[in-house]
Amino acid sequence: MPHLFHSRDLSYRRPFGAVAEHTEIYFRICLPREWGCHGADLVVQPDACHPGFMGMFWAGMADDAHEYWDVRFTPTAAGLYWYRFRLCLAEGEAYLSRQADGSAVRTTTPAAAWQLTCYEAGYTTPDWLAGGILYQIFPDRFATSGKPKKDVPADRVTHASWGEELVWQPDEQGQVRNNDFYGGDLRGIEEKLDYFASLGVTCLYLNPIFESHSNHRYDTADYTRIDPLLGDEEDLRSLCSAAEERGIRVILDGVFSHTGSDSVYFNREGRYPRVGAYNTPDSPYAPWYRFKCWPNEYASWWGFRTLPEVEELSPAFMEYINGENGIVARWLAAGVSGWRLDVADELPDEFLEALRHRAKAAKPDALVLGEVWEDASHKESYGHRRRYLLGRQLDSVMNYPFRRAVLDFITLGGGEAFCNRVMDVVENYPPQTLRLLMNHIGTHDTERALTLLGGEEAAGRGRGWQAAQALTAEQRALGLRRLRLATLLQYALPGVPSVYYGDEAGVEGYKDPFNRRTYPWGSEDAALVDWYRRLGAVRRRCACLAEGEITPLYANGDALLFARRDGETELLCVVNRGESAATIPLPTAKEYTIAIGDGCVEQEALHLPPLSGAWLIR
Repeated sequence: MPHLFHSRDLSYRRPFGAVAEHTEIYFRICLPREWGCHGADLVVQPDACHPGFMGMFWAGMADDAHEYWDVRFTPTAAGLYWYRFRLCLAEGEAYLSRQADGSAVRTTTPAAAWQLTCYEAGYTTPDWLAGGILYQIFPDRFATSGKPKKDVPADRVTHASWGEELVWQPDEQGQVRNNDFYGGDLRGIEEKLDYFASLGVTCLYLNPIFESHSNHRYDTADYTRIDPLLGDEEDLRSLCSAAEERGIRVILDGVFSHTGSDSVYFNREGRYPRVGAYNTPDSPYAPWYRFKCWPNEYASWWGFRTLPEVEELSPAFMEYINGENGIVARWLAAGVSGWRLDVADELPDEFLEALRHRAKAAKPDALVLGEVWEDASHKESYGHRRRYLLGRQLDSVMNYPFRRAVLDFITLGGGEAFCNRVMDVVENYPPQTLRLLMNHIGTHDTERALTLLGGEEAAGRGRGWQAAQALTAEQRALGLRRLRLATLLQYALPGVPSVYYGDEAGVEGYKDPFNRRTYPWGSEDAALVDWYRRLGAVRRRCACLAEGEITPLYANGDALLFARRDGETELLCVVNRGESAATIPLPTAKEYTIAIGDGCVEQEALHLPPLSGAWLIR
């Protein structure tokens, strides 16, 4: 039986997905003849506007029992458009409204609408990241060169050994200061470039590296200076240059919604010369901050007094960060290839637009990637719809929706729900954005993937419980099998897989700070590292994983199959997360070979053991 309408089927809507402004879109619905339809409208509602009605035309019979109605619509401006269909039937007015899989259902009143994303015609994103692999590094905990450092503040606490357990308990004053350091540095990262190349990595994303007085460095003290424990500007330039020789780029974390209270700019702790905003209202930095009553009542990020919020649209701050000689341009000139923007949804539209403009002026192929946890195409924050992906702000975003879809499927099942969640993003995001999505399954803000996949959820339990946890041998074995399945999905989905340092080595840990332990050099899970290397090698030779379309082909509770195709190459990703063997039908079995994973192909099907998966290549 034909669909009433399906937004992901080119028979009903083409082109598929997000479109550039002034693109003509064809819509067709297929109605049972017995409904007695004598009129139909496409109802289009531009975001925050009243809906408009476009009359549809009768377009002939689909078969003896169904008829077509169609219409063409051309959006003339970038933005979001919401659409559904109104029907005039023999028994009265009705609507076609959206279901979770993109198909339609008849309703008596307007219900869920389909989203149409329309981006600016000139929107482009950097080519160099497409088809690549990201590797995220928490700099203090990845690798140390052992070289002595200069001008390190005396209040830093340095661990005696690389593998020593981190500090997580409050000190004598009841505060967790995050001031314990292991001494990872930029030279240490550079010394591991051959390791990154062996994994197929094409881009290093470094958590903050500017001078700060916590180990996470999200409390920036000086945007113009590399933290002395990490090295200096020459070390950064050397890393970027040596990495680029191996085809690897470097991007930095930009923390621009707040600074540290212990900073050149605010200087509440008095570490710096007394010209900070906390020291005098005449400070050149005073306009950066929002004081309710100077100096002790000020806006701070999520209430953390050590993180005073900045007024991003202050002319002085805008010039300092986004000016011709500002921070964004300065570090691009030093060799980095882009910025990941911390809490992008807390940065005003005007600030994001200015930052993108400056980054592209300084380096046309610079990457601007934002931290957004929800579907970034229709995110609302601070009372209005955000415009991240319409052409003037971000190139792409951290892909938390895919992370949740992958982990939920592997741990809970639900292949159909997985496909719907993935295809929602594919349908809503511009293709320029989609190909560069940062597809992670763990970051510095989440539990380690291995811990989530093998152990129990923290479920709100505190740091005392989290610190005491380690996977049992049985849990770890389960976690490792599930992690292989999760990465089969992660590396095959549209976008760029991102490896959080140590995940490939089998590091465990719940939330901050236990997800930020040191990389276990010399104690890695060698088999797991080899798995990541094999994934990277196969990914490199599959051109369809760079920008090829994705097509779900099979899904049930425990198993799924989707294809990536680009016209020349094709890859099938097949996963059975269940505890029983599964037989999954293939399109044309004899043409495929297993590139990585388990199972055997016979009689136009792939037979998979429990908790297994494979990539098949044609």
